[in-house]
Amino acid sequence: MNSTEPITSPPKPEHTFRSLSGVYAREWVVKTLLAVCSVLSIFVTLAIIYVLFFEASRFFEADEVTFYDFITGTKWNPLIGADKHFGVWALVSGTLWVSLVAMIVALPLGLITAIYLSEYAHPNVRAVLKPTLEILAGIPTVVYGFFALTIITPGLQLLHGGFQTFNVTGAGIAVGILCLPIVSSLVEDALRAVPRSLREGAYGLGATKFEVSTKVVVPAALSGIISAFLLAISRAIGETMIVALAAGTRPHLTIDPREDTQTMTGWMVQMALGDVSNFDLSYLSMYAVAAVLFVITLLLTFAGNLVRTRFREEYQ
Repeated sequence: MNSTEPITSPPKPEHTFRSLSGVYAREWVVKTLLAVCSVLSIFVTLAIIYVLFFEASRFFEADEVTFYDFITGTKWNPLIGADKHFGVWALVSGTLWVSLVAMIVALPLGLITAIYLSEYAHPNVRAVLKPTLEILAGIPTVVYGFFALTIITPGLQLLHGGFQTFNVTGAGIAVGILCLPIVSSLVEDALRAVPRSLREGAYGLGATKFEVSTKVVVPAALSGIISAFLLAISRAIGETMIVALAAGTRPHLTIDPREDTQTMTGWMVQMALGDVSNFDLSYLSMYAVAAVLFVITLLLTFAGNLVRTRFREEYQ
């Protein structure tokens, strides 16, 4: 039988063995690098937790403060006078106040923006608006702090003379602007992950675009939306430079958003400036406050995982 195709000999066993050996070697290198990176990240996390709680334990070993007084106290005065107070609720309340104002700004605006980008915006408009919004996340937070001092607060003072130079509302609005791209980007991704068949089925039943967006798409993406909200809340609670510049340095319990306050991160910035000895009780209080902040953000992370598991919907 004649054939025009050249006859090729089968590969030699040694050559095949070398090829397989090279593939296995590359896979082993990749797996080893991934394992090292995983172990390194776990080690760094455990080291941070160890240092944090070890230094916090030194704070509670002192005779001047007990754990109960620290958790339940409402006065924070560790620097001035002989009668010092270490009630962390004065700092926690300031943190929650600023975070609440920030979420009033970021959550509804972020959700509305995400719905527009996902359901209404033309692809060309979306291609411009989404990167523009994400640029806000790349602006240094110290810039937001000065923006709150020079633009937001004077604007609030024009509306009402009761706003102080440093106040909860100005800092909260700046933090809300910072969290806005986080909410809009993550929620928009969650909305676009909803299958097209759900939208087409609702349109087939006669629903309008608004009804499809609010009654079909948003409920279907609820787990992703809530996860984005919790991530934004964690970001607002852990924000440092904006509140250090715009919120004030007077820790106290207040319900007036026009007044100044101090957050947990603001206090840590104040102690990290180096004006207090490293062996002073006021300096060690920074680690105790950081431990409280760590526990709060950890609880929010656990809540996000539970919400994601509870409301997750799978489609085919």
